[in-house]
Amino acid sequence: SMMYALRPRDMQKSGANVVFVDEKIFPQILAVMTTRAIPQGIQIRTGKYSEMEMTPDIFACILQYPNASGNVEDYRTFVEKAHAANCKVAVAADILSLALLTPPGEWGADIVFGTTQRLGTPMFYGGPSAGYFATRDEYKRNIPGRIIGWSKDKYGKLCYRMALQTREQHIKREKATSNICTAQALLATMAGFYAVYHGPEGIRTIAERIHSIAAYLEKNINKLGYKQVNEQYFDTLRFALPDTVSAQQIRTIALSKEVNLRYFHNGDVGMSIDETTDVSAANILLSIFAIAAGKDWTKAEDIPVNSTISKALKRQSSYLTHEVFNKYHTETEMMRYIKRLDRKDISLAHSMISLG
Repeated sequence: SMMYALRPRDMQKSGANVVFVDEKIFPQILAVMTTRAIPQGIQIRTGKYSEMEMTPDIFACILQYPNASGNVEDYRTFVEKAHAANCKVAVAADILSLALLTPPGEWGADIVFGTTQRLGTPMFYGGPSAGYFATRDEYKRNIPGRIIGWSKDKYGKLCYRMALQTREQHIKREKATSNICTAQALLATMAGFYAVYHGPEGIRTIAERIHSIAAYLEKNINKLGYKQVNEQYFDTLRFALPDTVSAQQIRTIALSKEVNLRYFHNGDVGMSIDETTDVSAANILLSIFAIAAGKDWTKAEDIPVNSTISKALKRQSSYLTHEVFNKYHTETEMMRYIKRLDRKDISLAHSMISLG
C-alpha cells in the first residue's frame, strides 16, 4: 500500500498496478500480500527475479532474504535495474540473519520488513509475533503507524520518544492506516528487551553459533554423498540426494527420531537451524543422513565457530549502537532497568488511561 501511494506521477497516470514478487518468497507472505492487494486493485506477478522483465505496469518489487529455500541471493544488480525503472524495492528479511549478512538497506532496498519472532518469542504454533518495518528517511512520513525516534531529554541524554504518528488515528478514524494494540506492543517489548539483554555482541554470537552448526552439517553430510545446493546460506540447508537414497527413507528415519525435515517436490531434503539447536541435535541430524546412506559417521563433541558467508554478503556495519543495547547484560541489571521503566509508566493501578 505504501509503495502504491509512492508511485511517480507518470505511473499513476498510466495506471501501473503490478507488484513483482520473486517466486522464492515464503508462501505465507505471498498469501497475505495477495489478500491485501485484491481490494486495492493491485496485481501480484510472481517469477524468477533473475529472469524478470521490467515492464511499465510494474511499480514495485518484493524479494525474500534469505529466500524460501535458504539461499542468500546477491540482489544488487536487480535493485539497480528496478530503480532505473522507477520501481521501489521491498525486502522480507530474517532479522537475526542480518547480524551476519549485509542489510538490504546497504544494497539499495527502499523498504525492509519481517517478523521479530526470532528475538525471544516462542513459536506459539505460528503466531502471534511482532513485526518490524524499516524504510529510507525520505519515506518516513508515509509509514503507517507510529514512529519512535531518538531525541534528547532535558539533561542532554539520548532517549527514545514518539516522533511521528498518523493524524488519521484521531481526526479521520475510518481512514486510519494502523491499529496499534496491546497484544502487538507486548510482543514488540519482548523483542526489544531480548536485544537489550544480549546487545550487539550477544546477538552476533547467537547468529554465528547458528551459522556454524549449519556449516558443520553441510560439510559432514556432503561427505556422506549428498550435495548441499545453497551456494550461500545463513541457517538453512537444502540437500540433493544420491541415487541410492530416497526422501522417503530419510523421512522414515527422521520420524523415528522425532525430527521434522522439509521435503521438496523435486526430492531434495532441507533443514533449518535455530538458537535451540545444539551439538546433540546436530549429531541426530547427521545420523539420519548417515543411516539412510548406510555409511559410518563421527559424533561431534563440540562445533567450532565457522563462517562460509562470502565477503560480498558479509555485514561490515555496526548495529544496536544506542547505549541501552550496550549496558544491561546481566539478570540483575536487566531486572533493575525494567523496574525503573515500570516506575515511569502510568497504568490502571495509578490512573485512568486516555486513548487516542
